[in-house]
Amino acid sequence: MIRHIVLTRFKPDTSDEKIAEIYAGLAGVAKRLEGAQDFRGGRSESPEQIERGYMHGFTIDFDDWAALQRYSDDEEHKSYGAQLVVNAVGGIDGILVLDLDV
Repeated sequence: MIRHIVLTRFKPDTSDEKIAEIYAGLAGVAKRLEGAQDFRGGRSESPEQIERGYMHGFTIDFDDWAALQRYSDDEEHKSYGAQLVVNAVGGIDGILVLDLDV
Protein backbone atom coordinates (compact mmCIF):
# COMPACT_ATOMS: atom_id res chain seq x y z
CA MET A 1 0.00 0.00 0.00
CA ILE A 2 1.17 3.51 -0.80
CA ARG A 3 0.35 6.30 1.62
CA HIS A 4 0.22 9.69 -0.14
CA ILE A 5 0.89 12.51 2.34
CA VAL A 6 0.46 16.18 1.45
CA LEU A 7 1.21 19.07 3.82
CA THR A 8 0.33 22.65 2.92
CA ARG A 9 1.22 26.09 4.21
CA PHE A 10 -1.88 28.00 3.17
CA LYS A 11 -1.77 31.76 2.69
CA PRO A 12 -3.23 33.59 5.69
CA ASP A 13 -6.13 34.89 3.59
CA THR A 14 -7.19 31.40 2.46
CA SER A 15 -10.53 30.78 4.14
CA ASP A 16 -11.42 27.61 6.01
CA GLU A 17 -14.26 27.23 3.52
CA LYS A 18 -11.85 27.26 0.57
CA ILE A 19 -9.60 24.67 2.22
CA ALA A 20 -12.63 22.49 2.97
CA GLU A 21 -13.77 22.83 -0.66
CA ILE A 22 -10.37 21.72 -1.99
CA TYR A 23 -10.18 18.80 0.44
CA ALA A 24 -13.74 17.71 -0.35
CA GLY A 25 -12.90 17.74 -4.04
CA LEU A 26 -9.76 15.66 -3.54
CA ALA A 27 -11.70 13.25 -1.32
CA GLY A 28 -14.24 12.87 -4.12
CA VAL A 29 -11.50 12.08 -6.63
CA ALA A 30 -10.05 9.45 -4.31
CA LYS A 31 -13.50 7.96 -3.74
CA ARG A 32 -14.25 7.46 -7.43
CA LEU A 33 -10.86 6.08 -8.50
CA GLU A 34 -10.16 2.38 -8.32
CA GLY A 35 -7.36 1.54 -5.88
CA ALA A 36 -7.69 4.74 -3.82
CA GLN A 37 -9.26 4.92 -0.38
CA ASP A 38 -9.33 6.47 3.04
CA PHE A 39 -8.89 10.20 2.38
CA ARG A 40 -8.22 11.97 5.67
CA GLY A 41 -7.48 15.66 5.94
CA GLY A 42 -7.65 18.69 8.14
CA ARG A 43 -5.83 21.21 10.30
CA SER A 44 -3.06 20.14 12.64
CA GLU A 45 -3.93 19.82 16.30
CA SER A 46 -0.47 18.68 17.34
CA PRO A 47 0.45 19.44 20.94
CA GLU A 48 4.10 19.53 19.83
CA GLN A 49 3.43 22.66 17.72
CA ILE A 50 6.37 22.15 15.36
CA GLU A 51 4.43 22.30 12.09
CA ARG A 52 6.63 25.16 10.82
CA GLY A 53 3.64 26.70 9.09
CA TYR A 54 2.38 23.47 7.50
CA MET A 55 -0.89 23.61 9.41
CA HIS A 56 -3.02 21.53 7.00
CA GLY A 57 -2.53 18.14 5.49
CA PHE A 58 -4.17 15.10 4.04
CA THR A 59 -3.45 11.47 3.31
CA ILE A 60 -4.83 9.03 0.76
CA ASP A 61 -4.01 5.34 0.66
CA PHE A 62 -3.46 3.63 -2.70
CA ASP A 63 -3.36 -0.08 -3.40
CA ASP A 64 -0.18 0.27 -5.44
CA TRP A 65 1.96 2.69 -7.46
CA ALA A 66 -0.29 2.27 -10.50
CA ALA A 67 -3.30 3.53 -8.50
CA LEU A 68 -1.29 6.55 -7.35
CA GLN A 69 -0.34 7.21 -10.98
CA ARG A 70 -4.02 7.11 -12.04
CA TYR A 71 -4.75 9.69 -9.33
CA SER A 72 -1.82 11.86 -10.43
CA ASP A 73 -2.98 11.74 -14.07
CA ASP A 74 -6.63 12.50 -13.26
CA GLU A 75 -7.78 15.87 -14.65
CA GLU A 76 -10.02 16.66 -11.68
CA HIS A 77 -7.11 15.93 -9.31
CA LYS A 78 -4.90 18.28 -11.35
CA SER A 79 -7.52 21.01 -11.00
CA TYR A 80 -7.67 20.70 -7.22
CA GLY A 81 -3.89 20.42 -7.08
CA ALA A 82 -3.64 23.70 -8.96
CA GLN A 83 -5.94 25.27 -6.34
CA LEU A 84 -3.59 24.04 -3.62
CA VAL A 85 -0.66 25.71 -5.39
CA VAL A 86 -2.53 29.01 -5.87
CA ASN A 87 -3.49 29.12 -2.19
CA ALA A 88 -0.15 28.00 -0.73
CA VAL A 89 2.50 30.36 0.58
CA GLY A 90 5.07 30.64 -2.21
CA GLY A 91 3.05 28.44 -4.57
CA ILE A 92 4.54 24.97 -4.95
CA ASP A 93 7.15 25.87 -2.29
CA GLY A 94 4.34 25.83 0.29
CA ILE A 95 3.49 22.18 -0.38
CA LEU A 96 5.25 19.00 0.74
CA VAL A 97 4.42 15.60 -0.75
CA LEU A 98 5.62 12.25 0.57
CA ASP A 99 4.68 8.85 -0.80
CA LEU A 100 5.47 5.97 1.54
CA ASP A 101 5.34 2.28 0.71
CA VAL A 102 3.73 1.00 3.91
